[in-house]
This record gives sequence, C-alpha cells and structure tokens, in this order.
Amino acid sequence: MPENVTVAVAFHSGYGHTARQARAVAAGAGSVPGAQAELCDVAVVNDQLWETLASADAIVFGTPTYMGSQSAVFQAFAEASAPIWMEQGWAGKLAAGFTNSAGVNGDKLNVLVSLSVFAAQHGMNWVSLGLPPGGEYSTTGTPEDLNRLGGFLGAMAQSPSDMGPGDSPSGADLRTAEHLGRRLAETALEQVAGRTALALVR
Repeated sequence: MPENVTVAVAFHSGYGHTARQARAVAAGAGSVPGAQAELCDVAVVNDQLWETLASADAIVFGTPTYMGSQSAVFQAFAEASAPIWMEQGWAGKLAAGFTNSAGVNGDKLNVLVSLSVFAAQHGMNWVSLGLPPGGEYSTTGTPEDLNRLGGFLGAMAQSPSDMGPGDSPSGADLRTAEHLGRRLAETALEQVAGRTALALVR
C-alpha cells in the first residue's frame, strides 16, 4: 500500500454552511490511514490552489446550490481551470462532489450533475456517494440517518435559510459528508496501490 494519498476539497461557501460541510468531507478523508486532506477555498484562485490540486490524488468539488445551480464563485473557478483542461492535467484523478441548499430539494441534484460533468470534461473518474437512501425513504427512517436526503451522485446537505452555520447543516448531513470523504480516500488508496502493483509486473 502507498504511504499516503492526498484528497483536495475544492469548495466555495457563501455563508459558511458549505464550508462546514467541506470540513466534514476533509475530516472523513483524513480519518483514513494513509490519507490526508487539504481544504482549498476556490474563492482565491492563485498558483497555490492550482499546485495543490495538481498534486492531489483526488479532488472533491463543493458548492452551495444557488438558484438551482452552483455559485458564481465556483463557476468562475471552473472556467479558470480551462488551461488545465487543455492539457488534461487532472485526467485520471478521482473526483466527487457535495452541495448544500436551504431547500430540502433545492435542485441540489442539478448541481451534482454539473459537478460530475465538469469532472468528466477533465478526464476524471467520479466516485458516487455509495449509500442507500435514509430519512423518509421508509417509515422506519429517521432524520438522523446517513443520506437522509436520498442522493446518490454525491453528498447533499440542507441548511434552513434562517439558521446560521454554527447550527447547520445537520449532524446527519455532516456524517454523510464524512462518509463521502472516507469513501474517496479509500478508493484513492486502492487506485494508487493498483497502479503500483501494475508497474511492478510490467
């Protein structure tokens, strides 16, 4: 097994709720032995950001859902990555995504689809949430279930519009974000180990 892999959490947060979700993703990734996480606020686009993303084995993209789409700040970052796309600099890296909105639905799926297409354009390999639906999916579900919002493509969270980031997203949504971080880190370790083993037999 490799000694270490790096998971970069590239996110924007308008009011602090999505930043809290991003920290949960990073905590999940960092809890995996052999993995470390780097938080990258894409509101600051500079050489350090690009260098961190270039050296990462996996990148998790995160943005609030505003008016059914990703934030303008995240979109500006996505468009600024065009020179990397031209060189396919992120090709082969793992990718995943998360989002938060005030609405229970809020058209969060639209954002996760957009993030997955963005990753696909960069030649990245998307890692899904990998959880069954919780919450109101069945009569035995509770608000404390992982994946209580029933997403599959990535981690979803909901923060009431009149509740600050100190109290939301909910514990269940943060644990769901942690799960995504762990899953991505574990997959990255498996991928790097597989590449190492392949190189040895060639």
